[in-house]
Amino acid sequence: MNDFRFRYLSILLGMLVFITSCSSGGGDSEPEIELGDPIANQASEITSSSFKASWSRLYRAQSYLLDVSSDASFATFLAGYNAKSTTSLNEEITGLESNTVYYYRVKAVKETVISNYSNTVEVTTTFVPDPNQTLKKAADTFLVGVAVQSGKLTGQYDENYTKEFSSITAEWEMKMDVMYPSQGNYNFGPADAIVDYGVANGINVHGHSLIWHNSTPDWVKSFAGTDQEFEDMIEDYITTVVSRYKGKITSWDVVNEALEDGSGSLRNSIYRQKMGDDYIAKCYQFVRASDPDVLIFYNDYNMITDQTKQDAVFTMVDDFIARDIPIDGVGFQMHISHDYPSKDDIQKATDRIVERGLKVHFSELDVRANPNKDLTSLSSERSLSQKAKVKEVVEVYNGIPNENKYALTVWGLKDSESWLLNFYGHMDWPLLFDGNYNKKDAYYGFLEGLQ
Repeated sequence: MNDFRFRYLSILLGMLVFITSCSSGGGDSEPEIELGDPIANQASEITSSSFKASWSRLYRAQSYLLDVSSDASFATFLAGYNAKSTTSLNEEITGLESNTVYYYRVKAVKETVISNYSNTVEVTTTFVPDPNQTLKKAADTFLVGVAVQSGKLTGQYDENYTKEFSSITAEWEMKMDVMYPSQGNYNFGPADAIVDYGVANGINVHGHSLIWHNSTPDWVKSFAGTDQEFEDMIEDYITTVVSRYKGKITSWDVVNEALEDGSGSLRNSIYRQKMGDDYIAKCYQFVRASDPDVLIFYNDYNMITDQTKQDAVFTMVDDFIARDIPIDGVGFQMHISHDYPSKDDIQKATDRIVERGLKVHFSELDVRANPNKDLTSLSSERSLSQKAKVKEVVEVYNGIPNENKYALTVWGLKDSESWLLNFYGHMDWPLLFDGNYNKKDAYYGFLEGLQ
């Protein structure tokens, strides 16, 4: 028994020595502390002068080092935020500039061990508009336009037009079916009222539009003369209209929406049937002969989203340039939605105009907030989404070279009178002002896009 006890005690003693040795690592040094990398969260509570930075708790971390910079490379730091030590998991950053991009990142600390940087978070402080600012004052390198009607040029319409806009376009009263309702008989009353209003108030007037298949009078569609007589009639009509407003109208959409959706082929309009495939070039030449100084635009819709049509337009433009057919710019109508198209697609399409040395006109901007008919009133979330899209459009336009800028025209003043309501048959809120002339989030998105 004694012998057995001795052996038992010897085994226990050996095990104790082994365990002690293992726990000490076989030496006097402590084991190396390992830390993962922290994860920085998206900023919250963003205002014009502050935001809250936060990050997830990292196991074993005793504290964190916070960097904040207005430079994505962190070459410089906000005062007090170059590896600022904190034991908290968030930090309110104050004293910032409005509408400015900032960046933050963190490291974790455990005794003498410091982790790698977390991901970098980008945050933009909110925009605080100058209460005295207006659209036309803010856009000092291009015209800000609006579509108007001759019977709505007084009262609050007049107040908003003269305060906010530097250009006007007739929404529908300078189209052929209004100005030339029957052969030999012109009706210039509405067009004169719009042009006279622009001249009296020092507002630019853009002419829209001389030839459009959807505004062709019945007498033109059923024209009984020869093809040459038809062409002579069109030349006389263009010459009469353009000469009348020479020196008052600075630009014309001469031919509007001449290409088919999807295929990019010429629409088989009465103009093409009577004047041939080169009728657009002929009309442009008629305009130039009538007013050597007026700017000549081609205008169409779905120019961002219909790649085939876009390609066809620029093929036509390149042909005109090669043949010295007068063309000064291209108008993108910009009837878009709050979530489509992407800013990148808008930029790529716009670049194709700039590359050709032509002027860019975003000619009929409205941004549908309810394309899927899922709202009965404009929600705060959708309003902000619409604001973001307007801001993107303006950022793209404002970023092009000044010599290529012409105008960014909004297609109407207030939501309740947008053409989209009848066209789609349901409620929407696509413009910058609500039905009571109040500025919407979209209005401030326009201003933000100019910053």
